[in-house]
Amino acid sequence: KHYEEVRSVEVLKIQNAARNSTEWFENVARYADLEPEQFAYSLLTRSQRISHENLRLRDPAWLEGFERWIAEHAGEATAPGARPALPMLTPFKVRGVRLKNRILVSPMAMYSCVEGVPGDFHLVHLGARAMGGAGLVMVEMTCVSPDGRITPGCPGLWNDEQRQAFTRIVDFVHGNSDARIGVQLGHAGRKGSTQLGWQKIDHPLAEGNWPLISASALPYIEGVSQTPRAMTRADMDEVRDNFVAAARRAEQAGFDWLELHCAHGYLLSSFISPLTNQREDDYGGSLENRLRFPLEVFRAVRAVWPENKPMSVRISASDWVEGGITADDAVEIARHFKAAGADMIDCSSGQVSKEEKPVYGRMFQTPFADRVRNEAGIPTIAVGAIFEADHANGIIASGRADLCALARPHLADASWTLREAARVGYRDVTWPSQYFAGKRQLETNFERAAAMAQLDIK
Repeated sequence: KHYEEVRSVEVLKIQNAARNSTEWFENVARYADLEPEQFAYSLLTRSQRISHENLRLRDPAWLEGFERWIAEHAGEATAPGARPALPMLTPFKVRGVRLKNRILVSPMAMYSCVEGVPGDFHLVHLGARAMGGAGLVMVEMTCVSPDGRITPGCPGLWNDEQRQAFTRIVDFVHGNSDARIGVQLGHAGRKGSTQLGWQKIDHPLAEGNWPLISASALPYIEGVSQTPRAMTRADMDEVRDNFVAAARRAEQAGFDWLELHCAHGYLLSSFISPLTNQREDDYGGSLENRLRFPLEVFRAVRAVWPENKPMSVRISASDWVEGGITADDAVEIARHFKAAGADMIDCSSGQVSKEEKPVYGRMFQTPFADRVRNEAGIPTIAVGAIFEADHANGIIASGRADLCALARPHLADASWTLREAARVGYRDVTWPSQYFAGKRQLETNFERAAAMAQLDIK
């Protein structure tokens, strides 16, 4: 039995690699517009079993030449004789905002605000990750109204006290790092009025609940969750205007980037998925109808968000449930948001239905970002089980996505980007002046560990 359990993992890895490789060849037209150099890299890494660092071991000269090509195309010139930047450390420009690298601290609910006001925890949490090397730090879903919160601990931007608190955080990030900072605006919809994440997650508050609204009157967990009220046109007008007001405050607070949360079963997502939208009016039925209200909100927000600042949209690219949103739908959804003016699509998945059956694994959601980027023709953010530099470098270098969002790795290590660069032997990374003494020590520790590993092999 033990043998079978151990072998089963390896069998699954081989099966997954075979599936990835087969899909690449069956959809090779998807990559026809890649430059020859990037097409070759995509071909070599199609199974995801051969990684960026595997290629370095096999042909270091070829990979260095390709890294130099990637850096040049990103506008990062490499001095003669110098090592080119790792793909994940190349810059990326959207509208008037230039990110120093491709690593993004994913928006993660911290449940640590009081009346929607971020305090010292968020200053330290976000500030540390900005100083830790990421190019873009995203604030967790920030709610546009009190009844739009997931929990009582969620942040908001429905009043000026919250705006002032966020201004303090944004100013710290801008004053103490070269990272950019963005905010994700959202409304919890039918998944609101619940306990904190470390209590009974997704379960209603024991007291003090607020009424919920959604696309349709369907509870998230049958027999457990509150049942929302199906939104009226008047509700839609109010919610849209709340998003607009929150976006104005986000601009006043100095945020560099805004993301609209249309994923994970929250309010705007509840319109998009046929699992949660059973309306029989102009906002239900076809995909075009189900997108009508989310696109209305997007356009209204984009109209007040500064022209020189990017706006992305997070979607659930698959519901992982029969009859729900599929990857094919995700491509169409992305095309609609692109036409409305979206700059990027943040490709997450699931959390729409408790009946979901996701297929987990390394970088398990990256294929969604790949399809959206290379079929809908819009830059994407890959997210989900990306936890090594090897993962991020491969995703960026192959053209599967343009940015990589990491969540849990940044909870475990605020300086993930700096540490991973040191781990793979890349030294040309700027550290905060206060922490520079730690840079050389970390690099030395990794050098010694690598040397010892080579001795063990011999």
